[in-house]
Amino acid sequence: MALDPRLLELDPDHPLRRARPRALVAGLVALALCGIGALFDPQQFLRSYLVGWLLWFGIALGCLAVLMIHHVAGGAWGASVRRVLESAAGTVPLLGLLFLPIVLGVHRLYEWAEPGVLEQDAVLRGKSHYLNVPFFVSRAILYFAVWTVVALFLNRWSEDQDRTGDAAITRRLELLSRGGLVVYGLTVTFAAIDWAMSLEPHWFSTIYGLLLMGGQGVAAFAFTIAMSAVLIRQASIGRVIGPSQFHDLGSLLLAFVMIWAYLAVSQLLIVWSGNLPEEISWYLKRTQHGWLWVGYLIIVAHFVLPFLALLSRRLKRHVETLAIVACWLVVARWVDLYWLVQPSFRGDGPLPHWMDLLTPIGVGGVWLWLFLGRLASRPVIAIGDPMLPEVEA
Repeated sequence: MALDPRLLELDPDHPLRRARPRALVAGLVALALCGIGALFDPQQFLRSYLVGWLLWFGIALGCLAVLMIHHVAGGAWGASVRRVLESAAGTVPLLGLLFLPIVLGVHRLYEWAEPGVLEQDAVLRGKSHYLNVPFFVSRAILYFAVWTVVALFLNRWSEDQDRTGDAAITRRLELLSRGGLVVYGLTVTFAAIDWAMSLEPHWFSTIYGLLLMGGQGVAAFAFTIAMSAVLIRQASIGRVIGPSQFHDLGSLLLAFVMIWAYLAVSQLLIVWSGNLPEEISWYLKRTQHGWLWVGYLIIVAHFVLPFLALLSRRLKRHVETLAIVACWLVVARWVDLYWLVQPSFRGDGPLPHWMDLLTPIGVGGVWLWLFLGRLASRPVIAIGDPMLPEVEA
């Protein structure tokens, strides 16, 4: 039977509608406090802000990638959560705006951008044709422009598909997604080099971009599951996103947890077996002064526990429990990013600064405000998706 779009709009008293202004207030208050902290310790603010920003950037870009995967591969799992993915992908322009503090603080964050460093370091002089501030900023503008255009057309054509049911639109979405996934892989690889790997410009890894992409996949599926678990509190939506869809989403989350773990172990084995001074030093920083225990925590929290939990078919069909695992993995993503970034600056141990805890709340609160606004602005189920009848069945 056909779905009535009016029944698929969020009720006025839906928890997500009530959460939107609260998220904005929490985000603005956290950012204001961090802004005060930046006046006294700008370097710490930028280091903390980078980790918090990368967390929400990973969720948004991961959702864009998962959305394109659905358009290419199809499946009822994607049809039921397309609006969540589209709304998250549509926040890319906001993330570009929130990237400005990193651009303005590039000289404080990145060794290669500090005045006078190139004259004293032959290795960095050799990389200066790529690692220089004008090119760094230009590449960032290009990345955000590409991601914004892809997300814009995916959202616009999705609305046209709902309105007309034209099969040609489905084909256009598939073709755009095929090329978009290639562009996503290239741009995210270079963005990972620019924004994270170049924090230690003498070190390099050919797997680093793939590792962050795997983490983005984990973050995207975890966030989508958590949001969907709240959405189905409205009965009309719960009839479309059911246990079968949550089971599929849980299985895909398990797959990306395994992909991320495989890439992380592969990078470690390649670097460790090579045992080259310019490569092994990156891991040595992350195994000293208490950072090794953070690494153990990531192994347990980001892989072992979620892997064991998501093997259970019963758990993946139990929405509340699956949502808890999903939220756990979002927090684990922050810990992993913290471990990737902060040892580049801190050799005194992993104890977080108070801005490390507030910046994810600040960026996330503002990001969630926009995300929830986009999600509530139209029916939360893409009724024109040709895979949707499978969901209804």
